Amino acid sequence: MMIKNLIFDFGKVLVDYDFNRILDPLFDTEEGREEFMYLIARPDFLDRCDKEDIPIREIIAEVRRDNPRFDRELQYFIDNYPDLVTGEIKGMRELLLELKAMGYRLYGLTNWCSIVYEIMRRHDILQLLDGCVVSSDVHIIKPDTAIYEHLCSKFGLNAEECLFTDDKAVNVEGAIAAGWNAFQFFDAEQYRNELKKYGINL
Repeated sequence: MMIKNLIFDFGKVLVDYDFNRILDPLFDTEEGREEFMYLIARPDFLDRCDKEDIPIREIIAEVRRDNPRFDRELQYFIDNYPDLVTGEIKGMRELLLELKAMGYRLYGLTNWCSIVYEIMRRHDILQLLDGCVVSSDVHIIKPDTAIYEHLCSKFGLNAEECLFTDDKAVNVEGAIAAGWNAFQFFDAEQYRNELKKYGINL
């Protein structure tokens, strides 16, 4: 069946991010930075933030209570969280505009806490999408097939007409398990070349 819907992860696909933008003002020593980064970059912590079974600021409040040494740093982290996004992935705005002009429907599917909506307001490449599903809204995270199925249900899409890209292979595998076409993202040029395999020539 023909591809009609192009679906994109956000981070490292449409926008880039760098935790150092938040960490640099906080830490003078590498030791303190590494300890804090371990705290906020643990897979279980990131998954909990992306799933957001309770509001993100309540999650951070719990972590602050459990880690009083980093109380100030955790508060700064959550208050300045949108600043970690550094800008658009080079070449992706042009691609999205070309694809929209060709009549393709564009959607986002991201594992992100609810602060992503502030990021979406700041970075208008994300406003080029026709719709999106954010994990923290549905309390499901990729690669659970339920989140891919939810996007299809929400926007009335057929799985076999969807083509998804994500920088993480495990999330690509989740999309394929849900019946989507999918491939791993590396950069805009590679994405453009991958589209040719699906009969989409830009």
